[in-house]
Amino acid sequence: MKRRMIPVLILILLGLAFRLWLGLYHHDEFAETHLFLKHRPIWKWIFYTPLGLSDLTMKDLSPEEQEEQRLFEEFFSSKGLSK
Repeated sequence: MKRRMIPVLILILLGLAFRLWLGLYHHDEFAETHLFLKHRPIWKWIFYTPLGLSDLTMKDLSPEEQEEQRLFEEFFSSKGLSK
C-alpha cells in the first residue's frame, strides 16, 4: 500500500510545483502563447493584457481587468518579455 502511495504523492507534488512556478501568457501583438517560469509562486496559470495595444488607460478597465493588467505588468512588462 505504501509503495503505491509514494509515486502518487510525488506526482501530486510535481503537479503542484508546475502549477505554481510555470505559466502561459498570450502575447498581445502576435497572438502566440508561450510557456514561462514565474519569478514567484502564484496560483494563476494564464496571463494576458486587457489593454493590449489599444489606447485605453487603467481607469477605463473594470477592477478585475485592472488586476489582470497589474499582474501582466509585474510578470512581463517589467521583465522585458512583452512591451
